[in-house]
Amino acid sequence: MEPGVIHMEHTTSAQQKPLVIVIEDDVAVRNSLRFSLEIEGYAVHLYPDGGKLLEQRSLPHIDCLVVDYNLPHMTGLEVIGQLRDRGVQVPAILITSNPNRNLLDRAAVAGAWVVEKPLLGDALIESIRDIVAGRARRSDS
Repeated sequence: MEPGVIHMEHTTSAQQKPLVIVIEDDVAVRNSLRFSLEIEGYAVHLYPDGGKLLEQRSLPHIDCLVVDYNLPHMTGLEVIGQLRDRGVQVPAILITSNPNRNLLDRAAVAGAWVVEKPLLGDALIESIRDIVAGRARRSDS
């Protein structure tokens, strides 16, 4: 393995639930997201900050990454950027409060969707559904 490169493990089980990774420093929000996503039928892995995810040498196949913008030590966009630099092109959703035009533009350049906090209604779940469905359609064609 190359130093600094994160390798994705591929699985072939058609029965496997789509995996969503959540990086959120607020434990209450993290646990709430896990609860909501598991009810929707997703497998969920939680991380309190981006460094914990980036420390891993290999990752399971990830269907969607949900990352808070305001994290300790680095922003959510920096986490996404480091993953991209290491060849991990997983679809990502940045969750943040009051995003300004600059942040929205930077997220677009990183290929990340933005969902605004507070996470009211189904905006996050619908975005994840769209991402997972889109990936499924692309892999079927």
